Amino acid sequence: MDFSFDIREIATVTMVLFAVIDVIGSIPVIINLRQQAGEINAMKASLVSLGIMVVFLFAGESVLKLIGLTTSDFAIAGSLVIFFIALEMILGIRLYKDEMPATASVVPLAFPLIAGTGTLTTLLSMRAQYSMLSILIGIVVNVGIVYVVLKTMKHIERILGVGGISILRKVFGIVLLAIAVKIFRTNTGL
Repeated sequence: MDFSFDIREIATVTMVLFAVIDVIGSIPVIINLRQQAGEINAMKASLVSLGIMVVFLFAGESVLKLIGLTTSDFAIAGSLVIFFIALEMILGIRLYKDEMPATASVVPLAFPLIAGTGTLTTLLSMRAQYSMLSILIGIVVNVGIVYVVLKTMKHIERILGVGGISILRKVFGIVLLAIAVKIFRTNTGL
């Protein structure tokens, strides 16, 4: 495993992961989850996301092969979860029900929104191009950004207001739905 330090490589990995994680684009989803579940534990969601990404970076492909799955199978399953979250946002209904709302910090926030199938498959593909150190630093930087966004969610909500949140929820629900369809289509060959 290559643990060489290259600042340009780290910057590239960080930007790619930032685009794939898309925490800014997920703000309406996060607001929606916060309204459904009450509080979101920013530290817990960030640490779980970090753990999932690091473990998947080192063992993901082996674990998937061990249980007879491909990264495409994994991506399709994640696209279905994202699809249903998008439907909740667009239609204003609640499909995801959990007896313990505090778990929203882990599911569906840490996985599949932050450390989702797109992020995890990107990590697997980056292993062939970049050093492990660059990827690990990129993961840590992005989890730090996620933490800041989650921690300031109440302020973001207050700035947007009820009307702004409603509009963003519908618009980003459609975008999220399109992302789910794209992930599904890409991995099924349709």
